Amino acid sequence: MKKREYDFWILFTVLVMLAMGTVMVFSASSYSADYYFNNKYHFLLRQLLWGAVGVISMFVFSNIDYRRIAASSPILMVISTAMLALVLIPGIGTVINDSRRWFDLKFTTFQPSEFTKIAMILFFSFSLSKNNDKLKYFFRGLLPYLMVVGVTALLLLKEPHMSATILITLVSVVLLFCAGARVWHFILLAVPIGAVGWQLIKSAKYRMNRIIAFTDPFKYSSDEGFQVVNSLYAIASGSFFGRGLGRSLQKNLYLPEPHNDFIFAILAEELGFIGAFTVIILFMLFIWRGIKVAMNAPDMLGSLIAMGITSLIALETIINIAVVTSTVPTTGMPLPFFSAGGTSTVFLLTSIGILLNISKGAASSDLRLIRGNRK
Repeated sequence: MKKREYDFWILFTVLVMLAMGTVMVFSASSYSADYYFNNKYHFLLRQLLWGAVGVISMFVFSNIDYRRIAASSPILMVISTAMLALVLIPGIGTVINDSRRWFDLKFTTFQPSEFTKIAMILFFSFSLSKNNDKLKYFFRGLLPYLMVVGVTALLLLKEPHMSATILITLVSVVLLFCAGARVWHFILLAVPIGAVGWQLIKSAKYRMNRIIAFTDPFKYSSDEGFQVVNSLYAIASGSFFGRGLGRSLQKNLYLPEPHNDFIFAILAEELGFIGAFTVIILFMLFIWRGIKVAMNAPDMLGSLIAMGITSLIALETIINIAVVTSTVPTTGMPLPFFSAGGTSTVFLLTSIGILLNISKGAASSDLRLIRGNRK
């Protein structure tokens, strides 16, 4: 019997983007790494290490039946919630840039919100695949899931980590919608959720300042609009073909941490419109194949997990590029496969491994459909 293969295009786009991302991390970080650490390879070496760990994890999980992984999702969700609570405790969680989001493991830092992303997708997919018929009822169907999202969001907001709160909430809504939740339930919830969101923005001065700066970033270029203005300078100076790899000017301490959330701006500056457009096409190809895997998955569980992972990466990409181009207010959202980060890289590639495992079953479903049509 012929062994079923992974979806080629998912594996291809992921590996290409990971390779491009590693090159861009080095290019974007070399100046600041040399300035702060006296070693221009500082961030490159870390990215290579965690990229290698992530790729190994991807191939390991691609060979584990996703049903077995999903079956442990209730335990994973409990662990996730416990870690989100523990990271808030002084002496256990570590404060970086005024946020308590990390565990200091001495050799690296660990961000539990990255684990929560996968745990939430697996838990919702596992539970919804067994109880989706109840979603037509608000109180005994939809409400319990909204409570899980609410508890997770509350813990994330205490860190504070607004971008992760937004992302996890949106992915949860996508999963609930795909599982059969009624649209009018979400419409009714839009008003109170919008009111709560506005109060959260008003409750923190820095959030309100970001909204104000978004209306005219150049007016506030010395404070809240600083990153966005320099990001726009980078993109504009890249023109069509770019300045050339490694020749960015904005990475030279003008754009803070250019190898993280604003790496797309450096990419556009060095590789121009051609490079930026190529990256967007790669993401679009990945998203298309991810949706295809979800549509052809052998069961509802696989379909929901595939849609959750695909929507997670799609939303991160859309929000990151929107922030970098000043289309939405600034929030700390990494660009998948490109932004530097150990925890995010490993867990991102682990989720890709699960998606690849589902794609094996999707491929066999496609084959059965073709044979059926021939008959």
